[in-house]
Amino acid sequence: MESTVTSAPPATSPGTQANEPERLTFPRIECRDINVFYGDKQAIFDISLPIPDRSVTALIGPSGCGKSTFLRCLNRMNDTIESCRVEGQIIMDGENINDAAIDPVLLRSRVGMVFQKPNPFPKSIYDNISYGPRIHGLAASREDLDGMVEKSLRRAGLWEEVKDRLTAPANSLSGGQQQRLCIARAIAVQPEVILMDEPCSALDPVATARIEELIDELRKRYCIVIVTHSMQQAARVSQRTAFFHLGILVEMGETDQIFTNPRERRTEDYITGRFG
Repeated sequence: MESTVTSAPPATSPGTQANEPERLTFPRIECRDINVFYGDKQAIFDISLPIPDRSVTALIGPSGCGKSTFLRCLNRMNDTIESCRVEGQIIMDGENINDAAIDPVLLRSRVGMVFQKPNPFPKSIYDNISYGPRIHGLAASREDLDGMVEKSLRRAGLWEEVKDRLTAPANSLSGGQQQRLCIARAIAVQPEVILMDEPCSALDPVATARIEELIDELRKRYCIVIVTHSMQQAARVSQRTAFFHLGILVEMGETDQIFTNPRERRTEDYITGRFG
């Protein structure tokens, strides 16, 4: 019989530093024996990984190690790849999201995703944010929708910059603003989990710093999983870090421990630049 996930712990207290150890034992998502195949080729091998709530879990490792493939398992984005097959259980709210009875579209409203390159819709700033609440029936009136748009933009730290030009095309924003817009669009549908796949790799250092500040703010409300090629970024924004290599989860632990006292030689070799 499957174990049931219990209710979430209280939010992080104000003033908590990004890497300060917190209540990290509560699993918002519990991954059990995940294997991923592309046709006959296996890309992920027997990964079991608890992902805590209201914190940032960073997935690090060399290119091609399986971290993005694993990330896409968490909202069934791999379903869109015809040759892909996922085995194992991913438990969220006591349910296995890989069960055939789970609607992937509804799942993706609960588990939002921000991609490597900002991808705003070819619509206005307002329409980008309001699109999700509209199609999911979350707003009963235009007033409700206006409130959701403002709230989402405020949470993404973008409201003051765009409040006077909500009808302007989203692609008129800078790259960093577009990525924050995509984050606002993801949280507009009231998700529980936010997945980020290299969200800063296309941004300049100033925009990257702004996104990292935003991630630290959002993790007080959401479970966040981030794939990053930057070990410095993982060290700055995450509370837990998982190191992947050749489709295997080599090690996971508190970020400070992973970076200062890794248990596995392969982890130490990667972090110190001996390979990767």
